Amino acid sequence: MSQLDTRIGPKIKAFRRQLGIQANKLADQLNISPSYLTLIEGGKRKIDADLLIKICEELKIEISDLTTKADLNLENNISELLDDQLFEDLDILGPEVRDLVNTNPKIARALIKLGDNYKKKDHQIVAEVENLSGKIIDSRKAAFPGEVISDFLQEHKNYFPKLEEFANTIFDKVKQNNRTRYISLCNFLKSEYNIIVKDIIPDEGKPFSKIYKSKKKELLLSDYLSLETKKLYAAAQIAQEGASKDIEKYLSSFNFPSSESKKLTKVALLNYCGAAILMPYKLFHSECKELKYDLELLQNTFATSFEQVAHRVTCLQDPKLPGIPFHFLRVDVAGNISKRFSLSGIEIPRYGGACPRWNVYSAFSRPGVIQAAVSKMSNGEKYVCIAKTVEKGVGRYGQKKSMLSIGLGCQAKYAKDFIYTENLDINDKKSELPIGVSCRTCDRLDCSQRAFPPLHKKFDVDINNRGVSVYVNE
Repeated sequence: MSQLDTRIGPKIKAFRRQLGIQANKLADQLNISPSYLTLIEGGKRKIDADLLIKICEELKIEISDLTTKADLNLENNISELLDDQLFEDLDILGPEVRDLVNTNPKIARALIKLGDNYKKKDHQIVAEVENLSGKIIDSRKAAFPGEVISDFLQEHKNYFPKLEEFANTIFDKVKQNNRTRYISLCNFLKSEYNIIVKDIIPDEGKPFSKIYKSKKKELLLSDYLSLETKKLYAAAQIAQEGASKDIEKYLSSFNFPSSESKKLTKVALLNYCGAAILMPYKLFHSECKELKYDLELLQNTFATSFEQVAHRVTCLQDPKLPGIPFHFLRVDVAGNISKRFSLSGIEIPRYGGACPRWNVYSAFSRPGVIQAAVSKMSNGEKYVCIAKTVEKGVGRYGQKKSMLSIGLGCQAKYAKDFIYTENLDINDKKSELPIGVSCRTCDRLDCSQRAFPPLHKKFDVDINNRGVSVYVNE
């Protein structure tokens, strides 16, 4: 029987401790010596499949609980956190970070929470100093919103079965020729919840997207919104009326650092449920398989936006009917990551911008065009990544819209099921695009687009020698 990864050991130890089982007792139940179990739990011995099955039976867990890589970004997030000048004299190396994440993931997550809190406090202090002094402090690091939402979605693998069940029920009631139409959603809100939907033009100088007046039972939607966005808001309102209890149960299972982050996450779940009403799981999954995840065709099929479809394909994580495990990110022209989620295995930065070689950035040079590329990480893992820009904002003449880029990707092993690989040669090394996670955590020394020196290598300036970048002199 083949042997499995030593990183499983620390997870076994964590589950054993949660159940309050002593190591000696578990070793006895498994018919192995306590010292051998200690080596397994310490990640110093590989474990064969037969023993793994026995352990799962004793701990009453599934094998997937041990083998699933839940903390896809944890190692990179810790590396980013330790990049702060506060830890500069400690000289913490990559292997040490990896050991911490593999053996003590809870401690690693605790450090991330401390880091988030530190960054938030630092940001607030700098903002107050700026207000008092009237000067901008350039050394302030950007604080990106949505980290808590991303952590919450990551923990649940962006799949919420109770909300899917509710959405299926609503879809069956409002569907017309396997589509969810705006007028059907409005009629359902009126008949089921006595809520009137009104499309109105906002007053000059008082823009809004939606306003729900609970006492009057009125949902006001801006007439400047696209039809696809109006549909999502109407469907999300249905979720707010009918699925709030299920949403609160999901929220109660997570430790939110603030009431604001909890409210933002609730909005994310309402939108999740709304999208599931527009694109019900089984039907959407079937279309994805048939169309090989052609996002533009899926847009047309379900009359939704590109971003809505890109979001929805990441939700297909029902163990009984799974889709491709994707990563998703949304960035602006300044490189700020406003949304991120990863099941593909690719790591997405937490505290700063991603690698400038990612096609989610180059997509801005060709607005509205889907760009596909085979991206190769420094660890040798290959991904198929696509990116396309979308416009957000008021849909009226004379009003400038903002432009964002949507990135979506999966591991190269899923290439045959992903239509965007049809014109790509997955095995052609010359066409591979070498990328990293971020400059500070990337160990590529041959990159001319470096903005910072790599963490793993001591930085020094050689006046007489320069590599492809000022930060590399080899």
